[in-house]
Amino acid sequence: MTLMRAISQDAFGGPEVLRSVRLPRPEPLPTEVLVRVVSAGINPVDVKTREGGGMAGVLGEPPFVLGWDVSGVVEEIGFGVHTLRPGDEVYGMPWFPRRAGGFAEYVTAPSRQFALKPRSVGHDEAAAVPLAALTAWQALVDAADVRPGQRVLVHAAAGGVGHFAVQFAKHLGAHVIGTAREGKHEWLRGLGADELIDYTAGPFEKEVGEVDVVVDLVGDGHDSTSTRSLDVLVPGGLLLAIPSGVSPDLLRQAEKRGLRASAFLVEPDGPALARIARLIDEGHVEVGVEEVLPLERAAEAHERLATGRTRGKLVLRVGEPGTAAG
Repeated sequence: MTLMRAISQDAFGGPEVLRSVRLPRPEPLPTEVLVRVVSAGINPVDVKTREGGGMAGVLGEPPFVLGWDVSGVVEEIGFGVHTLRPGDEVYGMPWFPRRAGGFAEYVTAPSRQFALKPRSVGHDEAAAVPLAALTAWQALVDAADVRPGQRVLVHAAAGGVGHFAVQFAKHLGAHVIGTAREGKHEWLRGLGADELIDYTAGPFEKEVGEVDVVVDLVGDGHDSTSTRSLDVLVPGGLLLAIPSGVSPDLLRQAEKRGLRASAFLVEPDGPALARIARLIDEGHVEVGVEEVLPLERAAEAHERLATGRTRGKLVLRVGEPGTAAG
């Protein structure tokens, strides 16, 4: 039996429940690939799930290995795989919201949940992309159908999902407004934001004109951000409440005003990842990585992410591109 390093947890709780273990290496089933993980991205859903929220209801009781963002190298392919081959450098968000085990040296998943990673960036940057970028892409393209000339407001614009939402909305031809602390405004302007509002300086709704779409990455749990966002939407406008969903009261308020409010959950999407990779390689999209930490410092990364103050993403380095794990 071949063993691999992983970060597991035996109970719900704080970062201290995360521990380094050795587990059996998975084997690919038909239509699956075995990917040797070089880097793994961390997302707020990992923190919430570790605590017992997030996707804990899907994953069930611990022990389990968290992590859905991976970038690595195809090690083996199962029967029926025709789109990838051993040695391909790939990235993906396998299995979300079910168990993927990305905080480990190897993962297996259906081949079509991966795409060839962007050629212009390394694995650390590529691992920062899948969950955050797919969330932003599917929200703006599939759910909101953003069109040129529309006005889009992105809350928490400097975060993992937010900085991709700013760039995708701009690429789609929208006028982009973001909320973020003042110290991050210059960076966000460089990513394409047309207007920026320091949410700590006063109510954002007093500064924002009417918008067609709100991508709310904060939620009503913090200062009633979702409910207050209804005040800036044009008639028929759409609020996408991504982290916390839409409460019955929020939905009633939206409908009463002739507005739309919708929850949102990302799903694996290999074709969208291939398109995002092209945008990155063509220079239209920048990947924001605040820091790369070794796999064994996963608890520290979780603690930092929970502060909500990171710019872009935190990434765990699991292995080396040209070195077999073990």
